[in-house]
Amino acid sequence: MKSFPTRSYQDVRDALLSRREIALLDVREEDPHAQSHPLFAANLPLARIELDAWTKLPRRDVPIVLLDDGEGFAARAAVKLDALGFSDVALLEGGLAGWIRAGGEVFRDVNVPSKAFGEFVEAQRHTPSLSAEEVHALLAGDAPVVVLDARRFDEYQTMNIPGSISVPGAELALRARALAPDPATRVIVNCAGRTRSIIGAQSLVNAGLPNPVAALRNGTIGWTLAGQTLEHGAARQFDAEAGRDAATLAPSREAVRALADKAGVRRTTLDEAARWAADSTRTTYRFDVRTPVEYERAHAPGFQGAPGGQLVQETEMFAPVRGARIVLFDDDGVRANMTASWLAQMNAEVYVVDAVDGFNADALGETGPWRAAKPAAPAIAAITPEALAARLAQPDHGTVVLDFTSSANHVKGHIPGAWWTLRSHLSAGFDDLRALPDARRYVAVCMTNALAPFAAPEIAALTGKPVEVLEGGTAAWQRAGLPLESGDAHLASPRIDRYRRPYEGTDNAREAMNAYLEWEYGLVEQLGRDGTHGFFTV
Repeated sequence: MKSFPTRSYQDVRDALLSRREIALLDVREEDPHAQSHPLFAANLPLARIELDAWTKLPRRDVPIVLLDDGEGFAARAAVKLDALGFSDVALLEGGLAGWIRAGGEVFRDVNVPSKAFGEFVEAQRHTPSLSAEEVHALLAGDAPVVVLDARRFDEYQTMNIPGSISVPGAELALRARALAPDPATRVIVNCAGRTRSIIGAQSLVNAGLPNPVAALRNGTIGWTLAGQTLEHGAARQFDAEAGRDAATLAPSREAVRALADKAGVRRTTLDEAARWAADSTRTTYRFDVRTPVEYERAHAPGFQGAPGGQLVQETEMFAPVRGARIVLFDDDGVRANMTASWLAQMNAEVYVVDAVDGFNADALGETGPWRAAKPAAPAIAAITPEALAARLAQPDHGTVVLDFTSSANHVKGHIPGAWWTLRSHLSAGFDDLRALPDARRYVAVCMTNALAPFAAPEIAALTGKPVEVLEGGTAAWQRAGLPLESGDAHLASPRIDRYRRPYEGTDNAREAMNAYLEWEYGLVEQLGRDGTHGFFTV
């Protein structure tokens, strides 16, 4: 195996403090990452490197530092990144343990930079908030009040404050004036916990909304802890034209443009952003912060869809290169400027393509969802769903199906008898495959056949047995009308691919919710100890 250089804790820290480009990547699965990692370590699991690297690391010679906790994942990830054309790959000296020994601060949970920033904003700006009991009383009273849920629509549908409306993230600044046209109407912003409640409410305050504004303190967690009932399956959303009439749009646009300018946001054009994307000396991310529907209808080439609220909530996942240049686009002059104002306060170099005169509609020449660039999959023998079904129906078929989708997808529905497996555990250091039935051959599957072809050669190398991939993946099996089974009876690997948030679902222990809130309250103190963030407020 090719050897790679190491970079020390102090070297990485110096790069962060000086705002030099660096991608500090934790290549473990999401759950171990969430247990302990440096503040700006973005999670890029070894298992998904071929699928995600070229999108998340758009410059091939960007300085990359990989870490694990002694499992050997970082060295394996370095080999993969080298094969993908990345030329400046190093390993963190001593891994996570080395970081800690050197005095580095470590954080729990996911999307920590954004969550810590939310707590920083509240501490600095004293964002107004109301308790769950106070909001419940307001909703039961006669005073006009509207509750706006700042999460993604799918999160809102899972559980929401009764009567609330789904208005994700950056949509708040564009839509709130239309949703609460009477300045006497109180506007409450909520999320599941704290971050998006705080950032959403402060966005409306910063945007000069004339209404009284408050965050729902502790979000749906606080609502649940107060013993109050949540709705499930609601479908209330803002109207697509809300906030776009001239009388409503003008004050929103003016206020948010002034806010972005104050935060240090700069201006650019689509043509200049395209030239930057081709610059081999700087990393440039280009994001379209409109809704997914708008993005898929038409967007500028090279711009990835990243709804503004989620971009602020998951910044290190969308743009893991710290010190990179970020370009944002919308068509209204509100959402991109609001999003940019927050990213700038998170110490990022941010530009906005002016919606008024920075582009013309003809420049939005692409349609459909974002299509991530990725390498060609290895040439592997394939089998159709029908042929695999016929084979599995034979006695003593000797075939073991290995499923590399997410564990959640596997439990929801998989090919009967398929074993769920972590691709990162396909090495001699793990025993995941040894407990499986004897096999004469293996079939690799995932939901859409994106990941399985990359896993197949690794299965063959580890077992010495022939391996096929299922054409079209589990989705094709299902389209063929073949049966699925559900449940977790066939897990060859531990379910560590996803960290379960304490606020997910409504059956979580009160202790877990309270512990999560206590953790969030402590983030500002942790930021102070870490000292690399560079956050500020305007």
